[in-house]
Amino acid sequence: MSALPFTILIPARMQSTRLPGKPLADIAGVPMVVRVAQRVQGISEQVQVVVAADDVRVLQACEAHGVQALLTRDDHPSGSDRLAEAVTLLNLSDDAIVVNVQGDEPLIDPALPAAIAALLAASPQASMSTAAHPITDWADMRNPNVVKVVCDAQQLALYFSRAPIPWWRDGYADGDIPAVLSVEPQPLRHIGIYAYRAGFLRQFPTLPQAPIETCESLEQLRALWHGHRIAMHITPDAPGTGVDTPEDLERVRALLAG
Repeated sequence: MSALPFTILIPARMQSTRLPGKPLADIAGVPMVVRVAQRVQGISEQVQVVVAADDVRVLQACEAHGVQALLTRDDHPSGSDRLAEAVTLLNLSDDAIVVNVQGDEPLIDPALPAAIAALLAASPQASMSTAAHPITDWADMRNPNVVKVVCDAQQLALYFSRAPIPWWRDGYADGDIPAVLSVEPQPLRHIGIYAYRAGFLRQFPTLPQAPIETCESLEQLRALWHGHRIAMHITPDAPGTGVDTPEDLERVRALLAG
């Protein structure tokens, strides 16, 4: 699928608020974080897949299934801090490409991390890359838990927001909003997967938090605030179901059992 060498880091945090012990949740006989790693291991022999764990139990589960893992500190304030430590432990060069795949995405399409890694490699002006897909439903557009992104003519991110952007002034002005959106530019939903250059990933946790980051509670806005560019891969399809709650877990179990 990809001849480009890059590293996939999968952060695994045991103290999830809504689903404690989430990395080790059983899905068809395999711990969830292991299943995520197995999904992306087949991208290419050039791709290194590593779980960045905060608990020795995750390390042991990965080793039992032949998945490379390393132990990071358990007091990191954010996932990017954990990734920065992992990059240092792996001794990756500053120009190495690192893709952050969430450990609660057991249905991830392996083509997605490959695509954003290739995009970043082809975008020397960008420090990061990520992905988005079209929004067609007004309920998603107005949902603050659905993060929207607006891009420029070069498919670089201009802004991410929980608000409905871009706002169609004439179409939304009279309150007669269609349930299915068909406007230009097409609204885009951000997909929470990132590729970084390792040097920038080391630097990122040291950047001061941005006011817009704090306001929106969106960490990627820190990069934009400090002048870094984020390249956008637009895919026509929504990602597979992630696991944030016990209900999500049962849904994924049922899908894989079927």
